[in-house]
Parts: sequence; structure tokens; C-alpha cells
Amino acid sequence: MERLQKVIAHAGIASRRKAEELILQGRVTVNGKPVTELGVKVQAQRDKIEVDGVPIDKEEPVYFLLYKPSGVISSVSDDRDRKVVTDYLHIEQRVFPIGRLDYDTSGLILLTNDGDFANLLMHPRHQMNKVYVAKVEGTPTKESLKKLERGVMLEDGKTAPAQVKLISGDKKKNTAIVRLSIHEGRNRQVRRMFEAIGHQVLKLKREEYSFLTLKGLNPGDVRPLKPIEVKHLRELAVTKPS
Repeated sequence: MERLQKVIAHAGIASRRKAEELILQGRVTVNGKPVTELGVKVQAQRDKIEVDGVPIDKEEPVYFLLYKPSGVISSVSDDRDRKVVTDYLHIEQRVFPIGRLDYDTSGLILLTNDGDFANLLMHPRHQMNKVYVAKVEGTPTKESLKKLERGVMLEDGKTAPAQVKLISGDKKKNTAIVRLSIHEGRNRQVRRMFEAIGHQVLKLKREEYSFLTLKGLNPGDVRPLKPIEVKHLRELAVTKPS
């Protein structure tokens, strides 16, 4: 017997957290009866489990890299009918994003139907490195950048040390381009880090996720991950310090 949300995640329908939301929303049935409480245990091989009326027969796992444009929601649906990341994938499998990028942030995001793979990459202890390029208001001083490198205090705690590099500055427009490398994934973290040193982010793009880049892609482009890339991501996650 396993918890229902775990079975849904293993079936590649959604991450475990998203599966819990589906259950609470009344979108999951077991043997024809709606389940709206967490903690229910099922037998995956015997019980008939459906999400939105569709059986959760295990699909072949798929893995994609999307260059998310700005103005797109990192979700599979939106109650305000805004564009979501899955709109760019015309496939039969039900995929979901691994983590998220803010609505107004562009760049590299991964999508899959493999719940275990998604949970592996998103777990904080695995410290998957992510590189962002930010256009900010004003030009940060060397001391301000050192604060980011050491970690800055936010309302949800101090950030981990980051790698920071000033790429360029434009005195006429009073803006600068800064490259920031972090392994955490808090909500709007990069924007809040720059705000903490007195610089508003005007534009933000995630250019790298671990060893993956946006090379050869334009906003809205998507490509499947190569099997060797999926294997390497798994290896990197499990060998990170606990």
C-alpha cells in the first residue's frame, strides 16, 4: 500500500506536491469514488485510479528543455487563461515543469512526466546550479556584489553564497548587466537578492541549469533531452552533498 499522491507522482502525472493539490481539488478518483483528503493509501496494481477522469496508466517517461518566454506561467494550467509552459509542447504525454520560473522571467526550464526525476532535481540538498543574467537599475558596486557572494538576508532567511560577475554597465541608461549563479530556488529569489542590495531587476533570464544551456534555441523553442543528459542529471543530483 502506498499513499495516493506518491502513486500519482510515480505514474508521471505530476510532482508529488502537485498531486496533493489535485487530490484536494477533488480531481482524483479511486475505484470510481472521489478522494479529497491526503493520506489515503492505495494499491497501484489493483485500484483503478483516475485524474480528471483519465486512468493513470504509466506512460513512457519523457524529458524536455524549454526556452520559456517572458509572460508565460510555469504551470500546466491557469485560471486566468494566460499562456502556460505546456502550451509549447504538442505531445500526448501529460508533462509538468520541474520547478518554476517567474511569469516575467525568461529562460531555461525543464518539463517531464517523471515524478521521481522531478523530485530528485528539486530537492534542496542536491544543489543544482542555475545561472541567471539580470538587467538591473543602476550599477552595483564591488562591495554590493560581494554581499551577494557572501549571501544576503531575505525575509525567509539568508541566501547561500552565490557567484556574481558584473558583465557591463550603461551610465546613460543607468543600468547594468549582472551574471548570478545560485543553487537555491526560492520564490522570486534573484529579484529579491538584488532588491536587498538596492537594485531593481528590470529583466531576468535563466541561461543555464546545471550543464544545460539555451544554445541554439529561441524563446518558445523546445527540445527533448538526450538520454545521456537525463543520466548525467541523475548522477549529478545523487552525488551532491547531503
